[in-house]
Amino acid sequence: MGTNTLHITNGDSLTNRLKELNLVSGEFFTWREMLCEGPTEVKLEEDSSIQKRKLFLKKYYRIDPSDYEEKFVSQLAKLDRLNEYDEIILWFEYDLFCHINMIAAISLLLRKQVKDIPIYLVCSGRVENTKKLMGLCELSDNQLKKHFNNKVTLSTDDLELASHVWTLYCESNPKKIAGQIKKNSAFEYLSICLRAHLQRFPKMLTGLNVLEHNILEMIDNYEIKNVRQLMGYTLEYQGYYGYGDMQMKRVIARLFQFLDQTKDRLQLSERGKLALQQKKNFYNTQILDWYYGGVKKYDYLYNDETHTLLKL
Repeated sequence: MGTNTLHITNGDSLTNRLKELNLVSGEFFTWREMLCEGPTEVKLEEDSSIQKRKLFLKKYYRIDPSDYEEKFVSQLAKLDRLNEYDEIILWFEYDLFCHINMIAAISLLLRKQVKDIPIYLVCSGRVENTKKLMGLCELSDNQLKKHFNNKVTLSTDDLELASHVWTLYCESNPKKIAGQIKKNSAFEYLSICLRAHLQRFPKMLTGLNVLEHNILEMIDNYEIKNVRQLMGYTLEYQGYYGYGDMQMKRVIARLFQFLDQTKDRLQLSERGKLALQQKKNFYNTQILDWYYGGVKKYDYLYNDETHTLLKL
């Protein structure tokens, strides 16, 4: 008798590829969410959380609530039949985008009481003989098969850590997350993703966060012709954030006051130069009602020197 497996994947591209390759068998739960942005609640399956996510996605990303119901909420019903599965395999990548979704999925699984069902993780990132961090869909067929064969068994401690971090993410005090960065676990990239999350809060000196500063530095250092080319650069060299086109488009749009477009090149405006040189604070021009989980982005400041957060 074969093993009945539930695969929770990080998106449609991976689900489709796994099916086309016939690499695995079982049922698929495709995780179509982006919980690294917007307000969240611990119990994401409850109606209050679903309504909150619908409002956020419609307001900022023009995602129709009916699409959210169809593409994500409908998938949650598959977890009501967990007793039918012999194992669960999580397919998530090295970046913050994926890791926030992953810890939310684990928290949900634990609420469904899956302690007797083994849970495994297939996570991409560093690949032998490759300098670039690789997403799952960037792997060759042989590399993807090797990742699957080397899947990591998640212990009870691993699962409880992930669930705890998700709870902290949904709370209003992100400073508590700093205490989880040095925890040992089977999650190779969790610590660096948590650091990247803390660096999303605005810097004390400028009111811009680390990613925003990196984009200004990129414009200053390279001959980037226009915003379209800048988008390509930022997606390629964003580090551990894992943002897609939609997220990065919003980030860049918030930086327009720091940019000038000439005939031949995109360059920094005077404001952009002052921000990059950390000679002026632009916090008041950037502030808006934007959430990371349970906290507003502009309720805390990031200290570059101590790598800590300060509550305003």
